[in-house]
Amino acid sequence: MQDFPWLSLLIALPLLGAVGVALLPRGREALAKQTALGVSLVVGALALTMAAAFDPDGERFQFTEQYWWIKQFGVHWAVGVDGVALTMVALSVILVPLVILASWDGAGRSGGVDAPARSGAKTYFALLLTLEAMMIGVFAATDVFLFYVFFEAMLIPVYFIIGYYGGPRRSYAAVKFLLYSLFGGLLMLVAVIWLFPLSAKPVAQGGLGQGTFLFTELARMNIDPTTAKWLFLGFFVAFAIKAPMVPVHTWLPDAAQQSPAPALVLIVGVLDKVGTYGMLRFCLELFPGAAKWAAPVVIAFAVLSIVYGAILAIGQVDLKRLVAYTSVSHFGFIVLGIFAMTTAGQSGAALYMVNHGFATGALFLVVGFMIARRRSARIPDFGGMQKVTPVLAGTFLVSGLAGLSLPGLAPFVSEFMVLTGTFTRHPVPALIATSGVVLAAIYILWTYQRTMGGPAVEKVQGLPDLSAREKWAVGPVIALIVVLGFAPQPVLNVINPSVKVTLERVGQRDPQPKIGNVAENGARP
Repeated sequence: MQDFPWLSLLIALPLLGAVGVALLPRGREALAKQTALGVSLVVGALALTMAAAFDPDGERFQFTEQYWWIKQFGVHWAVGVDGVALTMVALSVILVPLVILASWDGAGRSGGVDAPARSGAKTYFALLLTLEAMMIGVFAATDVFLFYVFFEAMLIPVYFIIGYYGGPRRSYAAVKFLLYSLFGGLLMLVAVIWLFPLSAKPVAQGGLGQGTFLFTELARMNIDPTTAKWLFLGFFVAFAIKAPMVPVHTWLPDAAQQSPAPALVLIVGVLDKVGTYGMLRFCLELFPGAAKWAAPVVIAFAVLSIVYGAILAIGQVDLKRLVAYTSVSHFGFIVLGIFAMTTAGQSGAALYMVNHGFATGALFLVVGFMIARRRSARIPDFGGMQKVTPVLAGTFLVSGLAGLSLPGLAPFVSEFMVLTGTFTRHPVPALIATSGVVLAAIYILWTYQRTMGGPAVEKVQGLPDLSAREKWAVGPVIALIVVLGFAPQPVLNVINPSVKVTLERVGQRDPQPKIGNVAENGARP
């Protein structure tokens, strides 16, 4: 199974499906939906079959493919997955068919499920499939230039999804998203090109040979410390914008408020993870010395993101903006775990990327269903929905409790690992970050009280509960949140070997636990 071109197939199938959907005759909207759903389910089945064949104890990168693409520039079509990349690919292919189901009756301009899909659904579903291909590609790329191509290509379908199918200020939100992303991408492009001559090796005739963009080759280089710091910053700023971290996060609330609610499941649940994935993969492994140099400042901004995002979430009256600010806070935890540079911290951060995708995905799906019924995203327009729509209220409660990391639900394990892993090396930032847990309880429970509790307001009375299709869209995510809350070890077994390699590359070891004045090995400190 290792010799089969799994990843190339997983990238090609959604692209072919997108072309097929786009070429359907006008007026065949139902067929477009069915085709998109069928393609996404086939891609998901193939990806999970590949994941079942992954050997955590085998080679780090598996299912690898490597072909020359632009030989004179040292660019390869090189793909492969380690444990972290595999979990992100799995997250992507699980969420896409659920997003298509959630969009079934609502790919309209006013924000996805809060407007009927009378026109444009064919293009909308083609864009979703294109986005799926780009997401798989960006996590599978093991050539840095190829990674950059997918990193930038993702912007195209997202720009059109926001700009055409979003709310009243969709043009502003789409352009802001594009400008922020292009600025970060430009900085990363400079750093990527800079790597090429650095990778060229001397040849017997004198001079330098051809450079390379292969990640495995670049990770073996010893780059001058000053140069490494500049290269680190080029990559890191691009990833911080994508993540998003304070203060380069402001594109996300606007994009969230104007985007179709189902599409936000992919934008926030998967696309933004490219930022934290890039930090873990490229910033730490290509520039380990620079990463240690920048770690104190990055940790400070991560803690700021945790607290700032949570405080702003409390003050929101728009449901989609509220969830967007909660994600700013949660991404702060992920970045904190990555740059704590401990096994527990980085494993927790990698697991958090998966758990956050499911928890936030469920929350955005439920919020979309609420907006579709009430025709409003404003919290004051709701009230008493648990008496009218008990199943909807129950799914909102579970996804909300997952957002505040309730024990027994998936995000708790990863958040606990991040905080304990950070505390062993950086106790003060870890203690400050725990305030985000308290603030999360405030914004989640207060939102639930205002929307679901109390007497049912007039315009809520008579609203329908979740349909069978909507239950199929959100039910699997809720189930995964519960399962991963009680049994995260299978995912950690896949993630941990990659984290170990990253820490070895950075040259960091976990601090030795101490009892009194005697270290664990019996030696005096």
